[in-house]
Amino acid sequence: MTTAVPTDPRLHALRTLLDGRWSAVREEVREQMGRFRPVEPGLSTEEYRARVLELVHELAATKRPHAGFAPEYGGEGDVGGTVVGFQTLGYGDLSLLVKAGVQWGLFGGAVQVLGTSRHHDEYLRPIMDGELLGCFAMTETGHGSDVQNLRTTGTYDPDTHEFVIDTPEPGARKDYIGNAARDGRMAVVFAQLVTRGETHGVHAFLVPIRDDAGAAMPGVTISDCGEKAGLNGVDNGRLVFDHVRVPRGALLNRFADVAEDGTYSSSIENENRRFFTMLGTLVRGRISVAGGAGSAAQKALALAIRYGAVRRQFADPTTGEEVALLDYRAHQRKLLPALATTYALHLAQEDLVAEMHRLQAPGALGTDEQAQRDLEYRAAGLKAVATWHATATIQACREACGGAGYLAENLLPQLKADSDVFTTFEGDNTVLLQLLAKGLLSEYGRRVGKLGPLGTARFAAGVVAESAAEKTGLNKLSHRVKAFAPRSADAQSRLLHDRAEHLLASLARRLRPALADGADQFGIFNGAQDHLLHAARAHVDAVVYDAVATAVDQVTDVPARELLAQVRDLHALSVIEADRAWFLEHGRLTVAESRAVTAAVNDLCASLRPHARLLVDAFGIPESWLDCPLLHTR
Repeated sequence: MTTAVPTDPRLHALRTLLDGRWSAVREEVREQMGRFRPVEPGLSTEEYRARVLELVHELAATKRPHAGFAPEYGGEGDVGGTVVGFQTLGYGDLSLLVKAGVQWGLFGGAVQVLGTSRHHDEYLRPIMDGELLGCFAMTETGHGSDVQNLRTTGTYDPDTHEFVIDTPEPGARKDYIGNAARDGRMAVVFAQLVTRGETHGVHAFLVPIRDDAGAAMPGVTISDCGEKAGLNGVDNGRLVFDHVRVPRGALLNRFADVAEDGTYSSSIENENRRFFTMLGTLVRGRISVAGGAGSAAQKALALAIRYGAVRRQFADPTTGEEVALLDYRAHQRKLLPALATTYALHLAQEDLVAEMHRLQAPGALGTDEQAQRDLEYRAAGLKAVATWHATATIQACREACGGAGYLAENLLPQLKADSDVFTTFEGDNTVLLQLLAKGLLSEYGRRVGKLGPLGTARFAAGVVAESAAEKTGLNKLSHRVKAFAPRSADAQSRLLHDRAEHLLASLARRLRPALADGADQFGIFNGAQDHLLHAARAHVDAVVYDAVATAVDQVTDVPARELLAQVRDLHALSVIEADRAWFLEHGRLTVAESRAVTAAVNDLCASLRPHARLLVDAFGIPESWLDCPLLHTR
């Protein structure tokens, strides 16, 4: 790969850090991507879908997608490596990334983690080899985020020992389903399980949707979602079931089963707990989306920063020479804080994947329920923040490249269109942050409860006193031990963690009236949604900061560590600057310190500008997937 600074030793140190534990996987996928011929521009939707399907089969032939499956079926049990490989595909065509994710992550992953040996023995190998293409049919027209209240039914018929899969109303149609419109032969269908007249909540069923000739199965109606704003290489479709019968064994029965006589049984008695356990096993989809969004943001930054370093506009009156775009402070402000946050999110993603691998590798799955639930909350928050960041960053990069950035040949428009939906699939971001906030509140309640009666009373008194001080303006510097030093890692950490803890505590206090008998729980919760989302976002900011701060300490190459420390500072201070109003209102910063934050951001942009190309080259994006006229500008 061509780089601006091939002899700079910091490049190797940074690449080693970013590639992390699964560096060999990343290198393998990069090498494979170098052999994949990029999708030609100007293809029709049908041609584009056909080309992406070819790439899926090429990818299957590499055996890389097999790695995440159990060794007894030809895999390696490397769950983390599979997600990292998927993430690296984000440097290329995002339609391929999504279609691969549907096939091996969602469809294959659901069969693996929700099914048992009867499903694994029959289906896993053809799924891994790309011979059995499938769908993940969860979302419905009328119920997207509210999965627990899906309307599709799977009713057991004891006379025939079959489940009857049915779409009882128009709003229960399965919608936006990847692989459904053209290529899928089978779907994992999420439906309300009904037996002996009793509903047991949402369960997953394997339902054939096409025969070997490609015709829809009896009772299955398939329609095409048509052209979308992006990702048109993915054949999204709609599925309607009219009393489609499948054998009793079609139920993915790892957590629950139905006997021949219709008796329902489950290892998890509580329906809510069972539902969240089943969905929690599928968390790798959200983690993969966060990683893919990060790769898209990295690619956009690589394009925009390399362009900004060579594209010149307007003359410096002191020299008469035209100035490179990246030498302008406004341009630096547009791109470099986004670059710093992209680094931080990448490192937080690495930590998340490592934890997922620990909990979901073969033999470990389901052994630590609380840790699994914590992983789900963490993945929800990081997916939301990472995909919002990618959307904003890609837009900023498009603008930073002016008219050139608007040309399809320069990749950014397609990148923008293809990644936009990441903010709403695998969970709408706003809903995911609410999920995280609810998890934080539950943990907060457990922590306070462990204080005992006296400790709880003292804690409550302190919270009330702080609240009163805020309302009267008497807490101006009550939380300040010493003046805030912008370039101090300890000060940055203290400020970000204090904000997260304060927002959570004040949210708990605000929602406490909902616990009273007869309280308008929905009204109270709905009225505090802005606070809820702020608390969740602040928590993610603290987690991401910890990841990049820890990484700085782990880098042994001194020049690379010093550079990464500046990246950490710029990320932290840009986050603090974006929420200066809160820090000022709550007495965490003085006006002078708030101004010092902005000055420090400006100084860091200037000091990182000479190293911007090095920082994007460290991502290791294959040159063949960056090559476009934009980068040949002189």
